[in-house]
Amino acid sequence: MKKYTYTDKKDTRSGFGAGLHEVGQKNSDVVALCADLVGSLKMDAFIKDFPERFFQIGIAEANMMGIAAGLTIGGKIPYTGTFANFSTGRVYDQIRQSIAYSGKNVKICASHAGLTLGEDGATHQILEDIGLMKMLPGMTVINPCDYNQTKAATIAIAEHDGPVYLRFGRPVVPIFTDPNQKFEIGKAWMVNEGSDVTIIATGHLVWEAIQAGEQLATLGIDAEIINIHTIKPLDEEAILKSVAKTGCVVTAEEHNRLGGLGDSVAQVLVKNNPAPQEYVAVNDSFGESGTPAQLMEKYGLNAASIVSAAQKVIKRK
Repeated sequence: MKKYTYTDKKDTRSGFGAGLHEVGQKNSDVVALCADLVGSLKMDAFIKDFPERFFQIGIAEANMMGIAAGLTIGGKIPYTGTFANFSTGRVYDQIRQSIAYSGKNVKICASHAGLTLGEDGATHQILEDIGLMKMLPGMTVINPCDYNQTKAATIAIAEHDGPVYLRFGRPVVPIFTDPNQKFEIGKAWMVNEGSDVTIIATGHLVWEAIQAGEQLATLGIDAEIINIHTIKPLDEEAILKSVAKTGCVVTAEEHNRLGGLGDSVAQVLVKNNPAPQEYVAVNDSFGESGTPAQLMEKYGLNAASIVSAAQKVIKRK
């Protein structure tokens, strides 16, 4: 098992803020919109240096999506910022009609996704957003794993022509990817090569998968770990190549078991190479109030659950 260490921890939303500021320096067509959550989205640096390219819309998320769609007609590249729940569920009709159906070049940037929103509770902890967004034709869906990857993704999506959903979070998590990485939309990252089981993880669960891989190694199980940061378009080739080697797969995500990464992987396998699969995800329920650590433990989104799922799926080969 390849050894991964970290020297610092940061929230992925700060990676978005840093990436937005950097891409704003590089591309004068980039503009930013926010629904009264500038501090939470870490947009302060962009606003300070480019005040004329920032639009504070207030608590009017549907209006924000409509304005963003309109700005693209004049050649602007709008980045919208609010919580993931308000970025998707609250404004789904506007995204579907004005952005996805119309093929507008809007970057929907969503913070505070999943259970790790924490104490704000179930009403704000959206666990359906990946499913909602990936079902929209033409929508690219990205869920990076740490500060560095979120920053790189934020910069990369400016060069992508078409709507993007970029998902990130509030909690402080380990930084373990290359600070100078080139983010490739739709290209999986092979975290560790192995032969006994494939572990496909996204977002905050990638670090947990790495920890699980280390634990499995002590049990004599050689885990192949893949970071799927782009859920749509999915790197089908990487998935099929890995599962052809290992014969089984565990998917891990901070999302509802229904409609997320696991279902996307299952579709690929059932069409091409059916194999045993176990899901590490929220089991079709809402969340609740608690610290991120408490919630990840209670809902089984951690290294221990990935280890257990790997042991179970290997027996099904």
